[in-house]
Amino acid sequence: QVQLAESGGGSVQAGGSLRLSCAASGYTSNIDCMAWFRQAPGKEREGVAVIHTASGAIYYAVSMKGRFTLSRDNAKNTVYLQLSSLKPEDTAMYFCAARAGTGGCGSLVHSWYNYWGQGTQVTVSS
Repeated sequence: QVQLAESGGGSVQAGGSLRLSCAASGYTSNIDCMAWFRQAPGKEREGVAVIHTASGAIYYAVSMKGRFTLSRDNAKNTVYLQLSSLKPEDTAMYFCAARAGTGGCGSLVHSWYNYWGQGTQVTVSS
């Protein structure tokens, strides 16, 4: 089993930045990819970015590219999401997700992922 733990969320003013972390534990060698999603109240869960663990290739949702940056620390089994130039509409619960044991990766469809963290709240005030 894989466990995911997000951290780094908080409340910031518009234009500010946050760096979210997702630490993976358990059978991490079986992880094919890790991704970030977000969900605001009343809205669908939407993909932000995904990284293929084997190759390091990173893909962003078109709407997210530019202000958000995904990175990783292989030694720590941790992925990060740098949020910059935050806007009130970025307010959401941000989730870390992993796809493990299938060999598939590269998708930002939430149903594709079989492991999820508890989420970390990002609140942006004007």
